[in-house]
Amino acid sequence: MIAIRAATPEDAGAIAAIYAPHVLTGTASFEIEPPEKAEMRKRMAASDGLYPWIVATTGDSTDAGVIGYAYAGKFRDRPAYRYVCETSIYLTDASSGSGVGRLLYEALINTLRAQGFVHAIGTITLPNDRSIRLHEAVGFRRQGVYREVGFKHGQWIDVGFWQVQLNEPRVPPAEPRRFADMGIVRD
Repeated sequence: MIAIRAATPEDAGAIAAIYAPHVLTGTASFEIEPPEKAEMRKRMAASDGLYPWIVATTGDSTDAGVIGYAYAGKFRDRPAYRYVCETSIYLTDASSGSGVGRLLYEALINTLRAQGFVHAIGTITLPNDRSIRLHEAVGFRRQGVYREVGFKHGQWIDVGFWQVQLNEPRVPPAEPRRFADMGIVRD
């Protein structure tokens, strides 16, 4: 059984362990050195309760293993962008292609909708057919590509942007609700 729940500071070690191979051997992340548990905990805290961090686990118990995580963060720093967020998702190799990613990403998107964000942006290093399929399965559509903007593992890498409308844009827009104040929308 797969359970989806809000991430806690105690999950930082498992999250760092899931992320590390993506940093060290993959191109999905442009980081070069994988962050340690303490750094991951800082990143989670930096969301300041506004942006969700959620995990997929192998069960409901407190000792259930974390097999994936997804989170949202600021799209850009300027205040006018605060109604839009950027999303990310990472899974263990064993969980990839099993449907866990879709469950996790749908939970994140549902949470962002409930919070009142207007759009979410997914950033995908290219080529990455699996990530493109996942983003499009939950409603994202391709918006554009920056060519050769990252250099990692001896190659130049393109970055694509996918976008999903979460809520109808209103004038004036309502401030997004804090994740910490509402919990997670569960499937």
